[in-house]
Amino acid sequence: MFVEINGNKLALEVLGPEDAPVLIALHGAPGLGSRAEPRTSFGRLADSYRVVVYDARGSGESEGNGPFTHEQWAADVEGVREWIGAEQVIVAGGSYGGFIAMEYATRYPDRVRAMVLRDTSPDGQNEKLSRENALASDRVKVDVEKLDRIDEGRVRDNDDLRDCWREILPLYDYEYNPQKVERIVATTPYRYETHNYAFAHNIPNYDIKDRLPGVTCPTLVTVGRTDWITPVSCSETIASLIPDARLVVFEKSGHSPQIEEAELWTQTVREFLSEVEAKQAT
Repeated sequence: MFVEINGNKLALEVLGPEDAPVLIALHGAPGLGSRAEPRTSFGRLADSYRVVVYDARGSGESEGNGPFTHEQWAADVEGVREWIGAEQVIVAGGSYGGFIAMEYATRYPDRVRAMVLRDTSPDGQNEKLSRENALASDRVKVDVEKLDRIDEGRVRDNDDLRDCWREILPLYDYEYNPQKVERIVATTPYRYETHNYAFAHNIPNYDIKDRLPGVTCPTLVTVGRTDWITPVSCSETIASLIPDARLVVFEKSGHSPQIEEAELWTQTVREFLSEVEAKQAT
């Protein structure tokens, strides 16, 4: 369905029973990501939660009215919460979606009952680390010009974004599968304007570390051991700054433990949320 939130139509899906706690799951990679990933990973929890997934403004099938700022994307999360009619929500985000989940939790603390993060970062430090990891990889020889264009938000059009995306995709998984890379390239929805804005304007100024100690909700931080783009050290920093946050590292995963260790990751998230619900019920 399409729902108008803050003057922009969002492609949105709701899974699970109407009377269950609401979980809003955010995708990563603005201009490349879509609701497909959180629908698959958090859709597994739709037996116990009312799971809301949507394409962020400027991504997937949603309208692309700007601005594409963290503040606006967090305001859209709040708009979705208001639309679904929940006083509080569980907010979840992977990769860039984690940036927005943390932005939301710091801007709207009274609306968040718990937060689940996956393979994300509290600042732009991961850009330096990921570049080092990409250039040091023995898996593929990365075209530095394409790496720079996608990292700096200088891709020329959707075709160029596709080519740059293909260049770095082999780095993401714990085990390299060229066929999987080509499947992802073929099924990704490309929105180069959104990507360029996020990486040329948002990322250079991104640093939320000073706000994380004010997060009041229970928080689970998950990350794959060999994540090249938001390495374990980034998640360790998040967990050290958010009071009583729980960090879980998945030893046989890259950037996507929700896929590569799906059963263990889902069990970890489910157990964490069950503990949260039990404590809040007492």
